[in-house]
Amino acid sequence: MMQGALSRHRVSAFLLLGVIIIVFFLLNLLLGSVHIPISEVLHILTGNVSQVDGSVSPEQLVIHNNIIWKSRVPQALTALVAGAGLAVSGLLMQTVFRNPLAGPSVLGISSGASLGVACVVLLSGSLGGVALSRMGYLGEMALSVAAIIGALSVMALIVFVSQKVKGNVTLLIIGVMIGYVATAIIGVLKYFSVEEDIRAYVIWGLGSFSRVAGDQMILFVIIMVLLLPLSFLLVKTLNLLLLGDGYARNLGLNIRRARFQVITCAGVLVAIVTAYCGPIMFIGLAVPHLCRAMFRTSDHRILLPSTLLTGSAVALACNLIAGMPGFEGALPVNSVTALVGAPVVASVLFGKRKEEVSE
Repeated sequence: MMQGALSRHRVSAFLLLGVIIIVFFLLNLLLGSVHIPISEVLHILTGNVSQVDGSVSPEQLVIHNNIIWKSRVPQALTALVAGAGLAVSGLLMQTVFRNPLAGPSVLGISSGASLGVACVVLLSGSLGGVALSRMGYLGEMALSVAAIIGALSVMALIVFVSQKVKGNVTLLIIGVMIGYVATAIIGVLKYFSVEEDIRAYVIWGLGSFSRVAGDQMILFVIIMVLLLPLSFLLVKTLNLLLLGDGYARNLGLNIRRARFQVITCAGVLVAIVTAYCGPIMFIGLAVPHLCRAMFRTSDHRILLPSTLLTGSAVALACNLIAGMPGFEGALPVNSVTALVGAPVVASVLFGKRKEEVSE
């Protein structure tokens, strides 16, 4: 009886998540710093521009059409897949390290992406004589390539180290140390860089879903749509890892290979998202905890798809808040994700503290 009620609860939760994602996606298209009537947005989305109210001038209609198709739709799609990628990578990290505070940036992969961008941005003005921020589309492509190279280089190093060390804690500490080294190198680069390049790097570091547009957005969405289903191949491995290394080994799991697969999957997801959107904090850390509380399970057959959907919903909500009417331009996404994620992380810590006290 209880099992049936629990199943109905989970089905209802999945349906609710689907509805929330659709609503938030539409709100991202309807709301923004520029007011566009709902009827006009719907006509633009359906391609019936000729049916738009005659009070709207042709010039305004062109502007509104560009805002919808070249800004809001790419931004909403980017938030949708980036949130899913970060949330899934956070769940993978927390499972493999059995640490509730492990997140996508824990292994220094985000720091590697930041270092790659810093090398290109901060050195372009000093060595090349031309600030990367002035190069337009070419500069944006250079940022993405540099971030991917930096993140994947650190990930390759972490994967190599994971084959050499046995303990998860040791690997965790090595990842943190890599992050500190990357931060130190970035600090040195900042010291020798011109002011314009430093400003461009700081803006990139704030994180944004609006940076990806046009062909870049299409490529980003395609890559993430191909990568995210691969994580579902690890469901059985993740459930075995929850049992502990001893039990998992007795059940036939190769611990070293499993850790390699999980870290690689999580690392690639983080690398791609960071390359295109900058370092987005707290989504990967907080969303898995929200899903565990909502679905009351640690079974990854349920936890993985729910985390993917919740990550998309949270990212869309954060993007919506960042671009709400009344703000000139948009707030940094990291400012909003911190406001959402920090209370969740704090509640996890307090909850664990209460459990320890009661025991």
